[in-house]
Amino acid sequence: MILPPPPEWAPHDAVWIGFPSHPELWLEDLEPARAEVAAFARAVHAAGRGEKVILVAADAEAAIAAELAAAGTAQVVVEPFGDIWLRDTGPIIDGAGRAHDFRFNGWGGKYDLEGDSDVGARLARSRALAVEAHGWILEGGAIDGDGTGLCVTTEQCLLNPNRNPNLTKAEVEALLAADLGYSRVLWLGDGLLNDHTDGHVDNLARFVGENRLLIPQATDNDPNWRVYQDAAQRAEAFGVEVVRFPSPGRVLSPEEEIVPASYMNFYIGNAAVVVPVYGQDNDGAAIAALEALFPGRQVVGQRADHILTGGGSFHCISQQLPRL
Repeated sequence: MILPPPPEWAPHDAVWIGFPSHPELWLEDLEPARAEVAAFARAVHAAGRGEKVILVAADAEAAIAAELAAAGTAQVVVEPFGDIWLRDTGPIIDGAGRAHDFRFNGWGGKYDLEGDSDVGARLARSRALAVEAHGWILEGGAIDGDGTGLCVTTEQCLLNPNRNPNLTKAEVEALLAADLGYSRVLWLGDGLLNDHTDGHVDNLARFVGENRLLIPQATDNDPNWRVYQDAAQRAEAFGVEVVRFPSPGRVLSPEEEIVPASYMNFYIGNAAVVVPVYGQDNDGAAIAALEALFPGRQVVGQRADHILTGGGSFHCISQQLPRL
């Protein structure tokens, strides 16, 4: 029997965090993104409670930069990868301590980068974890679980023909049960507008307790108001307790394009919850709401504007190692 992965709020031994390593991908955002990643790592480290922070650099140059930026607050390791999104390419560790390595196809063939397809297995073996390989495509940011066997995902991602075109919804559910111990699946619809991951759920809905799901509440100018409304209706109909949460609303890039900015991309560490903020009116409300949800943890709001230019935020670049 497969024990499902522990929920993110369960104790961790460590967390892997991807460190921006390729100038040709990040261009003028490279150094600012590195600073934001290092600040995230320092926030997790400063809170303590035994959670080791491991910055993963793709090469020796990036490792030197990571050492300087971390200033002794993180271990730095070198494992070649395409980009920093370790939530999707890193291993998913179940409740028995086995690492699960799924196929990865660059988010539906959008970004085929050398090293991304096997970095998860390499990271797992570096920690002496047994690795179980699976033949279907699954990214860690596409699912979220509450530790009881319940997980949430989106139809836009897991049923997308650019992932597993020959699998039905029932077959995906069967694989989630067989491979990760998820016996119940809550299907939401679409993810955020302009999200190149095709609707990863960790930008839309997150479990904050058993059968308790956080979903944004739209602001007046929110481009995702229909998405949030549909997600809440589906979750309530499924029997999940829905907690509504502030949304940053409409966030624009320097080119005046709507970006998939979300407070939901927070990381739950042993003693800290680190949430991306964007200089929006609801930044303070999001921090306060998380403080109420996680009273035993320090909630840290940090800017992630430059990380977001790559398509994600703090949750997307991290993958925890549960303490079992």
